[in-house]
Amino acid sequence: MKRAELVNRIFEKQSFLCVGLDPDLEKIPKHLLESENPVLEFNKAIIEATAPYCVAYKPNLAFFEALGETGMQTFYETLKCIPKSHFVIADAKRGDIGNTSKKYAEAFFEKFDCDALTIAPYMGADSVQPFLGESGKWAVLLALTSNPGADDFEQLPLANGKRLFEEVIDKAMEWGSAEELMFVVGATRPEELKKIRERAPGYFFLIPGVGAQGGNLEEVAAAALTTDCGILVNASRSILYASSGIDFAEKASNEAKAMQVEMAKFLL
Repeated sequence: MKRAELVNRIFEKQSFLCVGLDPDLEKIPKHLLESENPVLEFNKAIIEATAPYCVAYKPNLAFFEALGETGMQTFYETLKCIPKSHFVIADAKRGDIGNTSKKYAEAFFEKFDCDALTIAPYMGADSVQPFLGESGKWAVLLALTSNPGADDFEQLPLANGKRLFEEVIDKAMEWGSAEELMFVVGATRPEELKKIRERAPGYFFLIPGVGAQGGNLEEVAAAALTTDCGILVNASRSILYASSGIDFAEKASNEAKAMQVEMAKFLL
């Protein structure tokens, strides 16, 4: 999906919500465990319930790979359930030497036809460039994440006066344009989010951490929203597990709708 199309979808739906698909067998409603493929049934119901209120989905590969033999087939079947009108981010955090990255790009962009893939950038340019240059496909680079361990490396000061994550952003903008490159920036650091927006004014941000991790949507919008929106806010647990009962899909729908209604206020 090209940038202009993504922006149009955001304003048409008055939403910049991305629903993270993190299907955990220990958390999904117990009654689904009786079905042949509980995770697929759960994902189908969540997608159907939330599709009217979001513009993107982010299936997390770890939750599919953990299923072993059936995991990737479940991932593939889940992708087929997502409406073509929605932006799909494969959350796989890939990043390796050039030849390996080319194969990752082939897998997720060609075979699975995802719009975007999360990338760990710390092996440098040749590990990222294979994900760039294909029209309508996006590399989503980890910049400043919301986990506590982010400070171990991302915040390290460099001799040039920058912090490591700032150097990553500056370098990456030399590799890819705002038509093909996004940055992951956690919602739990709104003061940093504002500075990063100033650093990368034209780039889309994928922002996790709103909801269960405590990020505030109003603070995120104030810090990072641009005239063409420029952000996708991801929510996973707060939507997926809004209920553990038979009404789980209804509650997920309500939660997604509430976020969409709030987002619409910032898109006026």
